[in-house]
Amino acid sequence: MPTFTVPGAELDVELSDEGGHPVVQLHGLTSSRQRDRLLDLDLGRGLSGTRLLRYDARGHGRSTGRAVPEDYRWEVLADDLLRLLDHYFPGEKVHGVGPSMGCCTLLWAASMDPERFDGFTLLVPPTVWETRAAKAQDYLRAASLVEAGGFDAFVIAGRTIRRPPATLGTPETVPDVSPTLLPSLFRGAAQSDLPAPEVVATIDVPATILAWIDDPAHPLSSAKALEDTLPHASLDIARTPEEMRRWPEVLMADVARHGRRGSRTP
Repeated sequence: MPTFTVPGAELDVELSDEGGHPVVQLHGLTSSRQRDRLLDLDLGRGLSGTRLLRYDARGHGRSTGRAVPEDYRWEVLADDLLRLLDHYFPGEKVHGVGPSMGCCTLLWAASMDPERFDGFTLLVPPTVWETRAAKAQDYLRAASLVEAGGFDAFVIAGRTIRRPPATLGTPETVPDVSPTLLPSLFRGAAQSDLPAPEVVATIDVPATILAWIDDPAHPLSSAKALEDTLPHASLDIARTPEEMRRWPEVLMADVARHGRRGSRTP
């Protein structure tokens, strides 16, 4: 796979070029392209006739990274994303899709470059704004657990957490991150939040928000807050695995609806 250099990391990148509209797909914290496929979060598997860019975020999967927590703040990941888009899709508007950390990376990127995107499919938004501070403490405890007890202790502790009903039937996976980087990823996540609501409210891009129930790390309150804040957003909630399996069709419809071949002023 090709790599792309950003400050402090080499990103592992995959471009499926079938012509057509450009789409970029991101993943969540501690995940990767490969892990998201196992978790049925690779919505791009159903796309055809597009130029689909997938990549592992810095420190994740096959991408490199440094043990520097600040490197993994969402705004830094958004800068990585914009650099990739300037290289692969210069002068074009792009449809963005991604879960959790990927969802927030996309929104940060849109706040930094408002003309870059023409549509979003945002999956399972994580804790943001009012719920973020408590989750940040969870991330700091997770970082300390990895350092004190090791990677296996963290994985064992994670097995005690109840899985959302929509994800039942997907295989058990472990973080696709080097154990030496995992504490820094968690501390970077603890430092992260979305831009202020009044900034997010200026993101004038159609967005479909896909959420599921019974997941404190990805609460419905975040999905509903984004639905209320983004100017052109709709919310779809999955309660069962069958409902979640429709999500690739949602992405296809979103790209078809929003994905006009456009250009922008660089």
